Amino acid sequence: MRRSALVQADELLSLLSHGGAPLLVDVRWSLAGADRAGYLAGHLPGAVFCDLDAELAGPPGDGGRHPLPDADAMTAVLRRLGAAVGRDVVVHDGGAGAAAARAWWCLRWAGLESVRVLDGGLPAWVAAGGTLTTGDVTPEPTVEVVARTGSMPTVSVEQVLAGDVAPLVDARAAERFRGEVEPVDPVAGHIPGAASCPTTDLLGPDGRYLPAPVLRERLGSLADADGRLTAYCGSGVTAAQLVLAAHEIGVDAALYPGSWSHWVRDPARPVATGG
Repeated sequence: MRRSALVQADELLSLLSHGGAPLLVDVRWSLAGADRAGYLAGHLPGAVFCDLDAELAGPPGDGGRHPLPDADAMTAVLRRLGAAVGRDVVVHDGGAGAAAARAWWCLRWAGLESVRVLDGGLPAWVAAGGTLTTGDVTPEPTVEVVARTGSMPTVSVEQVLAGDVAPLVDARAAERFRGEVEPVDPVAGHIPGAASCPTTDLLGPDGRYLPAPVLRERLGSLADADGRLTAYCGSGVTAAQLVLAAHEIGVDAALYPGSWSHWVRDPARPVATGG
């Protein structure tokens, strides 16, 4: 049975109070960028800040808005954060869940095996009675860890074009999927043949992931007979939430890293609209 990728706030409080201290990584972020100011104003005790745009993505360009970093860059990030072989990691964001899922996915993709997401993020921690501290935390860098990129499954645009992937599932809002609006990318619509499963369908009003039976009903039904799917979104960030939710219900999900922002860079690639 696979271990849950989620940790609840009360469980994390217990771990920290009994000396089982994981590496805490704060990755608060929005489309406006990394929320370092929010981190400095108050964060989990000992949490290290990670900039999603600068450290969990390569430079935007031909690979999309958030292409994956290369192995050397990812190794430098792991060492700066203080990651070490065998050390547990817990990542969190401000509650929306997308940035934390991207951090979970990237760290797993880089070869770290024990990474979990604080379910509900910072609001869940505060609601559970967790304290906050201010200012920056400078971790003790590590030197022995080396990123083993490719440790989570991905698909290429060539595979998508050839239909050589598990069913495509789009994590963006339904109106973006249908092509009614497109606030970020230059072309509206979705990859032909994809199904829509907005990440908001995976979370409750408290920002926590829904129970496994509900996730299985909403997401599991989109997988193929072998229990596989392919997740994408605007730029590969929110799609990580689909991968995480799929993990929780025993579905194997691959990520199309460039996602829609990469797909539409070539006008020859087909675009579908509507439901």
